[in-house]
Amino acid sequence: MVGAPLRAAKVPAPAQTEFVYIGTLHKQISALRFDASTGALTALGAVAEGPKSTWVSASPHAPVLYAVDDDSAKEGSITAYAVDQHNGSLSPLGVVPTGGRGTTFLRFDAPSMTLLGANYNSGSVSSVAVNADGSVGPLVSTLAETGDGPNRRQASAHAHGVAIDPSGRYALVADLGADRVFVYRFDRATHALSQDDGTRAATFVAPPGSGPRHLEFSANGQFVYLLTELSAEVMVLRWDATQGTLTHVQSLPISSDGFDGVKSGAEITLGRDGRFVYVENRGENALVVYRVKADTGKLSLVQRIASGGDKPWGFGIDASGRWLLVANQRSGKVNVFSIDAASGRLADTGESADVTDPSSVAFVK
Repeated sequence: MVGAPLRAAKVPAPAQTEFVYIGTLHKQISALRFDASTGALTALGAVAEGPKSTWVSASPHAPVLYAVDDDSAKEGSITAYAVDQHNGSLSPLGVVPTGGRGTTFLRFDAPSMTLLGANYNSGSVSSVAVNADGSVGPLVSTLAETGDGPNRRQASAHAHGVAIDPSGRYALVADLGADRVFVYRFDRATHALSQDDGTRAATFVAPPGSGPRHLEFSANGQFVYLLTELSAEVMVLRWDATQGTLTHVQSLPISSDGFDGVKSGAEITLGRDGRFVYVENRGENALVVYRVKADTGKLSLVQRIASGGDKPWGFGIDASGRWLLVANQRSGKVNVFSIDAASGRLADTGESADVTDPSSVAFVK
């Protein structure tokens, strides 16, 4: 079903345009045209159908988009698409299986030209080589874990996010089901993930029922910011690149005081200069901004602001660092927020576009 690409409206892209691709929960990728000079957003419609592409990610080297197949009933896969920089349409470049089920997250490691995928349903992580033209090469490795937790959603391991440490020697995997951050060795020359007694001993054990979801390294590489889904917390972890170990520094609830609903952390990212951390609080339809103290890695609250819709699932910051686009899944909206460079604060611009069941955001210039 990915063999015949859908075509976006043939409207030439202005000089300040970035194409925005939206992964969705209903087997479709949608495209938007974003004017980075004004914050204006225009819907271009569906540009690919077939796989359940809940997560999309862009190549930093070429106009290529990668999308998962998050169908838990079969083996997952990653599809590469060439982006038409004139009109935003997509053309398939190839598909590679991941060796796991429910592929739900991608991380592109630029120095090694490797895609790392988290396979939620099989509790595994995969590495795939990427060719010079941006097309997907072979599946190189898949490592599976076991584990469980006290929550009903934690009957088995559920890998949910991957990050590569700045040295390129380790991959960290946030596992929602096992309440763990697993540490693997990563070989940038071969694209391979591996595990040994040392990395097994380095596994970070999160509080029971917390449900680690996504994680990001600090700008200086000395800290990791871990977002939990079930307990809705941000954990600050100190990273020892020599030993490959994590040490807890700080935990902050992303929920507001007195909130008694179902907690749910969704997404986390750093601003372009690394001075601020942005978090989606799906339980309260909110975005939370934290300031980073560089020497200690600790976070302090800057702002809570409504996400502009219902059930924020994913978001992304554009190349300029001036704009944050939020995929509000239940309300079917992608909303545009401006970022104040000095304070890190967000402001809802009022700009939005309709997209059915949006779940992730990727920018391609």
